[in-house]
Amino acid sequence: MAEILEIWGGRPLYGTVEIPSAKNSVLPLLAASVLCREKVCLKKVPHLSDVEVCLALMRSLGMDVRYGDTGVVIQPTANVEDASLQTELMQKMRASVLFLAPVLARCGYVEASLPGGCRLGKRPIDIHLDGLEHMGANVRWHGERLCLRAPRGLMGTKYTLRYPSVGATETLLLASVCAKGDTVLHGAACEPEIVDLANFLNQCGGKITGAGTETISVQGVSRLSGGAYTPIPDRIVGATWACAAAAAGGCVTLEGAQPEMFAPVLDALEQAGCRIWRRKNQVKIERRKELVGIGERKTAVYPGFPTDAAPLLAAALLGASGESCIRDTIFTNRFACADGFLAMGANVHRIGSDLRILPGGPLHGTTVAAQDLRGGAALVIAALAANGKTKIEDSFYIQRGYADLPQQLRRLGVKIQVKKT
Repeated sequence: MAEILEIWGGRPLYGTVEIPSAKNSVLPLLAASVLCREKVCLKKVPHLSDVEVCLALMRSLGMDVRYGDTGVVIQPTANVEDASLQTELMQKMRASVLFLAPVLARCGYVEASLPGGCRLGKRPIDIHLDGLEHMGANVRWHGERLCLRAPRGLMGTKYTLRYPSVGATETLLLASVCAKGDTVLHGAACEPEIVDLANFLNQCGGKITGAGTETISVQGVSRLSGGAYTPIPDRIVGATWACAAAAAGGCVTLEGAQPEMFAPVLDALEQAGCRIWRRKNQVKIERRKELVGIGERKTAVYPGFPTDAAPLLAAALLGASGESCIRDTIFTNRFACADGFLAMGANVHRIGSDLRILPGGPLHGTTVAAQDLRGGAALVIAALAANGKTKIEDSFYIQRGYADLPQQLRRLGVKIQVKKT
């Protein structure tokens, strides 16, 4: 059954939000748990549709996984029952590709379809597959079905990524941690989620150094244990609530947030006119006066401005008095939400991967549709600043990355309803 969000805008936000464990860390950690031979407990895991897809994939492999009192509990399995990943589950999200390497390492082979996910433009997995081939995997396509085999196991190697892809770096970490011999990855992604994955694997017995830099070294081990682990807080959820406070006005405190992890977003909001207090595990953002334009911002790999936050910042700046331009250098279709902004009365112009935001009249409520996860969240942010009621259709995209969003908005003073269709 589909859901429509109905949001009455024009009310400032006041209150506190607890930042959950990062979705973009939890998903690779779940994939990594396939390699573990003892129980794993991942703490503070939010109830998200993407997490549920991962759990379903793990159950299809014969694993016992469930939500416990403190997080997700994964019981080890002596043997993976079926190394054929279900097409229906693979096509529900991009992160399903992360299961290729651990299943290949456990079974010597894996079969799967191409992963699905948000339609942000071309998102190939060629670096993932090329790196696995360098580690001894045989890659074959049978129509739309992908088959990888490594009957003698994966072998350590030296490999240079042609682009610092987060997903490919994670895939090669998962492949190399239990490979035979040593692996050195050059040109690796440096995102906090990479560091988090390496820290978890090391806690379980892995031998990884250099995570968070462009060169990562891995000494393969024969097995991984398990244990309890708390993933890092979700920097994109933190950015979302910061942009929501900037758009609607008011004062919001983000508990459990680590400000250095989304500093470029906070810097941009400060330039636009927000007041921001940064502490070790807390951020407070206040907006009392009209925002101003911030000129041009470009997305970049970490520690640059995150691509996931580009539509969120754009939504916050729709009512600013000056001009802004946000350029996404990662994905060609990052600003699919621009049609929704236009329908709400914003003065925006989408040119290629650029979104130009000009001063315009006040935003007004209307009916819009989410087309991807972060674009859907951006429409929610715009709705908070709009006069009247906004209906957001296809909200299932938003549920992929935000747990219990309507209830959290209500706690901040927003009038919101969820309608089933």
